[in-house]
Amino acid sequence: MCWSATADLAAGSVICALGAACVARTRRARDLPLAALPLLLGTHQLIEAVVWHGGGGTGAATTAWAVIALPLVALWVPLAVLAAAPAGSRGRLAAPAAAGVLTAAVLAASLADRAPSADIRGHTVGYAVHVPHPSWLIATYLFATLGSLLLAPEPVLRLLGALTAAGAVVCAVLWRLEFVSTWCAVAAAASLVLLARPGVHPASGGP
Repeated sequence: MCWSATADLAAGSVICALGAACVARTRRARDLPLAALPLLLGTHQLIEAVVWHGGGGTGAATTAWAVIALPLVALWVPLAVLAAAPAGSRGRLAAPAAAGVLTAAVLAASLADRAPSADIRGHTVGYAVHVPHPSWLIATYLFATLGSLLLAPEPVLRLLGALTAAGAVVCAVLWRLEFVSTWCAVAAAASLVLLARPGVHPASGGP
């Protein structure tokens, strides 16, 4: 994230607290993965605070950060959207889910083969991850994550997809070398719109 370890720690703590509230208010088991997304991304920011304090490098915190940012999110988001979707909408979500499984498998194998590294660059953190066919992997990653949200039947999920897509463009323009770190911070903050999902409110009920 931009700025400092303190910023990551503060943002991560707030997002985790609101994410825990989102999980606590969830009624249906199939909504839990989506409800837990802010909690996961908030934890991700807390891990990056540890990366800051360690001065970057290739330690356990850097590896944990990369595992969450790359294979886990690529798998989590499309499968969570698929699980929460009504039966009639799942057909169009199958392709992003399949892309997420494939992308996560390749990214996990790449991380197992060679440890990622982090570099403190002023007020941002840059991560180096060695993956095959990076352009292809970026495309499938974005299709799995943003695609599943933008294709979701719920307006709140489409809003989250639009916010994270816009954030990706801004981060790519402003922080090309630190894109992954800055975009993850934007996505973590944007995920709080999930608190507005009707399915997470006890009064909403639903099958």
